[in-house]
Amino acid sequence: MKSTAAVLESANSQLVIEEVDIAPLAPREVLVKMVGSGICHTDLGVIAAPGEGQTPIVLGHEGSGIVEQVGSEVTALVPGDRVVLSYNSCGRCDNCVGGVPQHCRDFLALNLVGSRLDGTSPFSRDGSPVLGAWFGQSSWAQRSVVTEQNAIKVDDDVPLELLGPLGCGIQTGAGAVLNTLDPAPGSSIAIFGAGSVGLAALLAAKVAECATIIAVDIQESRLAKAAELGATHTVNSSEVDAAEAIRSITGGLGVRYSVDCIGFPAVVRSALECLQTPGVCATVGFQGIPNEITIDHGQLLFGKSLIGVIEGDATPSEFIPRMLSLYKAGRFPFDKLIETFEFTDINKAIEAAHHGHVIKAVLTFGN
Repeated sequence: MKSTAAVLESANSQLVIEEVDIAPLAPREVLVKMVGSGICHTDLGVIAAPGEGQTPIVLGHEGSGIVEQVGSEVTALVPGDRVVLSYNSCGRCDNCVGGVPQHCRDFLALNLVGSRLDGTSPFSRDGSPVLGAWFGQSSWAQRSVVTEQNAIKVDDDVPLELLGPLGCGIQTGAGAVLNTLDPAPGSSIAIFGAGSVGLAALLAAKVAECATIIAVDIQESRLAKAAELGATHTVNSSEVDAAEAIRSITGGLGVRYSVDCIGFPAVVRSALECLQTPGVCATVGFQGIPNEITIDHGQLLFGKSLIGVIEGDATPSEFIPRMLSLYKAGRFPFDKLIETFEFTDINKAIEAAHHGHVIKAVLTFGN
């Protein structure tokens, strides 16, 4: 079988849409016809600086689509099922069995390389491999090979073409609030970064019934969107010291919770320093490795916590249905974050995402 795919050939190059060959499915693999796929900044990072041997590659890891074929040992899915694709995990290690698959022992190899765990790829071109297992899906393609583990079945009464970001970016922001922080109703929270992850965190803070929700960003348009979605206060950190502004808003106390969606050292410090005691900061921002930060140890000694969060501390098979249930109840309008582009306009969509002209770009495949 063949698939049209957007292939990255080298750093900072335009993606080339061309045909690739698809290998026969392994026993626990699933072939999905894509309906939608989001653009995440993790993808943009690879476009800017792929690792050695990481090209050619098909990126994309926020896919949604319809199952076309299943491998011989797949039991949870059948052709015709509608699925959202999330990160991959082995399902067998101690962390997966213990209910924290986001900390799968093989997370890096399964998600951030682009090949299967054994080094092979489901995609090839003229007999040569094209990496096609990025986050276990490489969803910037008409058809993707995924695993039973990372394809989550969803109901028929939801807009499938918009659901892909629930598998990563929106899951990350919302999960940092609902899973990691789990704020009590009436509590206070500050969210640093009003992009798709931060605004998903804001929507989750509304679900959690936080009384004070402070959005921090350097773009007035993003802050206006945050206010529209339910922020009680906004802070432009290019104009004022964010931690001081947050303490002023809260009567000198600080917020009980904060979420860092950026990862710059100064932002992480500010997200920690704006807390009251005790208080918890969840950091989900990523600026590459290494990324050294300096904090005042006294901030921690006197009851503040800084915790790293990956994929919203979410088990996708549980959290994606939860988000969709909230969406159908009118309590989690993630669709307000999305702007769609035709798959053939992928380079235009990447440019819009890179420059912050859209909150969350989603490619649609015309199905």
